[in-house]
This record gives sequence, C-alpha cells and structure tokens, in this order.
Amino acid sequence: MRDEFCHLLRVRYSECDAQKVVFYGRYADYIDIAVTEFMRVIWGNYNDILSKGIDNQVVKLSINWKAPAHFDDVIAITVKSIRVGTSSYTLQVQFSNHKTAVNIASAEIIYVMVSAGEHKKMEIPKDMRKKLEEGSPGTTIDHAGVDRT
Repeated sequence: MRDEFCHLLRVRYSECDAQKVVFYGRYADYIDIAVTEFMRVIWGNYNDILSKGIDNQVVKLSINWKAPAHFDDVIAITVKSIRVGTSSYTLQVQFSNHKTAVNIASAEIIYVMVSAGEHKKMEIPKDMRKKLEEGSPGTTIDHAGVDRT
C-alpha cells in the first residue's frame, strides 16, 4: 500500500511522440486526470462542489522530468497536499513506473479557490481544508487495469 493517493494510468500509443516516449505536453493531462480523481475521493462529485458556489483554478504548474515513459508502461501518479493556505493550495504530484519504481517526473501544481461563476478568490472552506490536509493515503485508483483478476 502506498503512503499517498495513487492513480495508475497506462500509456497509450497516441500519447507518445516521434522519439517513442510520452510527449511532454501529456504530463499536464496526466496531472489533471490524477488530481481530478484525488479531488473526487476527498471532496466528492465536482458538480456538487460547483452547486455550492465553489470552484478552483490552476495558477501555476511546474514539472521536472527524470526519465522517459513509453507506450504501454503503467505510470503510478501519487498526489498529496504539501501546502494549504488561506485561499490557495499546492499539490505535489510524483510519477513513477509502476513495475520498476523508476522516478519519471515530479510536479507541483498550485490552485486558488474561487467562487463558481464569478471566479473571485475566496477562502478555502474549513471542511474542504481539513480534507485537503488529510489527503487520501492508501487510496489507489486503477485506470490501467493492473489489478484485474
């Protein structure tokens, strides 16, 4: 069992470039997928959050690459909160090869909590703050089909 929330994703052929590795721009997509699943686990359905007048926006994303990922590799993407401020929060995202544990990349993504519709900065509600700080250790979402029996 992993210490952080983990999303397992299998690299598809169309995500690779002419160098036969995952195209760098796809990592932002992978981050969005994993973070969306993380938020679904800790906060529930996104539409329910919006119905409460709450939304969030990305204000910064930085990615550092260490090793390539290839077609049909299964990538383990872990997500955890590393800073929760008054209106913003930072998530750390780590990519590794699920089979070999080779570190592929790491990223930090900063969100600002905003009002739905108007997109005005707002304080992170206390219940959402608590869930962000707790995270979801030990949760694995398998979109790669690794745990099929």
